[in-house]
Amino acid sequence: MKKKSIVILCAVVVLAALLNWVAFKGYNISGFTYGGMFSEEADEGIRKGIDLAGGSVITFQADAANPTEADMNVAESIFQTRLTNAGYTEARISRGEGGKVTVEIPSVFETDQAASLLGDVAKLTFTDADGNVVLDGATDIKDASYQFGQVNNSATAEAYVQVQFAPEAKEKFATATREAAAKSGEGKNYISIMMDDATVSSPRVSEEINSDSCVITGDFTPEEAQDLANKIKSGQLPFSMNVISQETVGAELGANALPTSLWAAGIGIILIMLFMLIMYRIPGLIADLSLLIYVGLIGLFMGLFRINLSLSGIAGIVLSIGMAVDANCIIFERMKEELKLGKTIKASVDAGFSKALSAILDANITTIISCIVLYISGIGAVTGFATTLGIGVILSMITAVVITKFLLKQLVNIGIKNRSLFYNTKAKPVEGGAQ
Repeated sequence: MKKKSIVILCAVVVLAALLNWVAFKGYNISGFTYGGMFSEEADEGIRKGIDLAGGSVITFQADAANPTEADMNVAESIFQTRLTNAGYTEARISRGEGGKVTVEIPSVFETDQAASLLGDVAKLTFTDADGNVVLDGATDIKDASYQFGQVNNSATAEAYVQVQFAPEAKEKFATATREAAAKSGEGKNYISIMMDDATVSSPRVSEEINSDSCVITGDFTPEEAQDLANKIKSGQLPFSMNVISQETVGAELGANALPTSLWAAGIGIILIMLFMLIMYRIPGLIADLSLLIYVGLIGLFMGLFRINLSLSGIAGIVLSIGMAVDANCIIFERMKEELKLGKTIKASVDAGFSKALSAILDANITTIISCIVLYISGIGAVTGFATTLGIGVILSMITAVVITKFLLKQLVNIGIKNRSLFYNTKAKPVEGGAQ
């Protein structure tokens, strides 16, 4: 058992080093290639925010004399949807006077490609569960608007979307809803609203709708209902958006913003590791090893899934590292209390994790809920912060609770009896002897 635990601990040290190397430097094994977290390849690594890497700035002009506020809301909604579907959650959209819209897209330096992504005419369709097109947004949808009130004589008022059909679309929609309602037993009783082949919404159909309008409900907030109405109206936007200027810009915070931020994060991690080692000795060393595994995991995760990273995103990562160490501190302090009571090292390790788990889960779950709220309601830098913090908290909870516990158990199996290697304290035996 002792030799096995030593081998496991040595293997974990090597694994932590390899994990960080792969995460940040990449690999090329038998044709499988990953360029690393900061790969310069277009389809690899993280997507850096415009504050760290620069990108494209494109200004569009509405091809209309006096576009209304509602029409510009629709155009902005189209841009936002396309950017989100393409993974550019850090992109920024601002509106100017006279129907101008400026879009800033980070890490995209082919302005023609970016302009094409946003400038093409939106393709909106209504499709059934089998993918058959039921209605064409450009010709069959007359209007869509956000409403608030009672629906179908319900007792409470709610936010909903009112869709008006063109005259020739009434019969087509009646046929589609009748067929969809008949498939409720198969779970196919829905009509999907698609924009640029991406699903915007999939409302359920309970009965045939033979009318020149329909109502879409779904526990919407007023903002969600307004956004859905804008997306539906995109299929009949009365004007096009023409590119009037496009340019590339450098990093807003300077070319050294990213390396400087990473250096700061690295120094912070080293100081944290020294603190844990000095305060908690052997458990602190184990916590440092878990922290290295955490850094490798979050680097690999962000690189493989091409997470957008801005300065606020780096702040989210650093904050999650602090939460990982905080969880270890709670566990180790609980272990210290158990040792003071005279318990064995093995019993103290078990009690430390079991008694601290509820506090760790409560703290991390509330943080994750906050991240979800920030992600849903935020834009740009707020979304980036919520994303990296949420990912970091989940991974840090896994490393603090699972990996640290596993490594400490291996350490106990080696047979270390010297309590001073764990804490600088004199144990006080419990009445009746140690447990």
